[in-house]
Amino acid sequence: MITKEEYIELIKKEYPNDYLDIINGLTEKRLSSFRINNLKCNKDLVISYLNENNIKYEISNIYDNSIILNEDVNLFDSDLVKNGYIYFQSISSQIPPLCMDLSDSFDILDMCAAPGGKTSLIADLTNNKKSIMAVESNKIRYLKLVHNLDLLNVKASVIQNDSLKLDSYFKFDTILLDAPCSGSGTINLNNDKDLKNFSTLLVKNSSNIQKKLLKKALELLKPGKTMIYSTCSIFKEENEDVLKSVLNKNIVLEKIDLNIDESNILPSSLDFAITIKPNKYYEGFFIAKIKKIK
Repeated sequence: MITKEEYIELIKKEYPNDYLDIINGLTEKRLSSFRINNLKCNKDLVISYLNENNIKYEISNIYDNSIILNEDVNLFDSDLVKNGYIYFQSISSQIPPLCMDLSDSFDILDMCAAPGGKTSLIADLTNNKKSIMAVESNKIRYLKLVHNLDLLNVKASVIQNDSLKLDSYFKFDTILLDAPCSGSGTINLNNDKDLKNFSTLLVKNSSNIQKKLLKKALELLKPGKTMIYSTCSIFKEENEDVLKSVLNKNIVLEKIDLNIDESNILPSSLDFAITIKPNKYYEGFFIAKIKKIK
């Protein structure tokens, strides 16, 4: 088990000028957030419920169907959740689908789809009118994915398989690779369980898997199209270093248009790559848009 002090040293080494902000962000309580599911209800219904029950909230500037709760309130037993009208999801986790080029895409792949938050947002943004393939290798997580997508009224082909084993016959207009990672951007430094589950070996192993998945994604991506690579890690070994392993004149990064204050972005060694600084609104998260030229 890594100690809190050892973890802080890792952060300090990675971000010598920003580590105090990061430590504060991994220590303070994060506000809960959820997304309104337009596939089953409308925003007015949800807002009316919140107002009628005197629940304090704010609308995220990232996505106008994202609601941030400004107080501790249990909505999990409410009809909003039970009926699939809303889906609890961190603001950071909502960002990757929002960065995808969905309007110009029909065949869409979510390579590591469970528990389904990002897949369902893709379906929501495209009004269930695109062909979405959602892949998950772990059986338990796959069953959770199926349950969530059914509850949220998502139309998608859900497959239990290792994305690395997908036939190269498949080609996609856009791909989301929210890769398995160490979760370093979501750790609560006051929670021993979070620290117990983290190790530098996990970062290394995650990086190796991420490189394989990214190469596979680029193999499945149609020429001239873009994909999103994301993790909930803030370590460069799982982010910039993974991207550098594939970047060349045929594989480039594109700028992401994201309505987020620069003070919430950590420095990166790659142009256009975005690492979100953890704070009370955001989990630490990495997002990059990749274009395959030909």
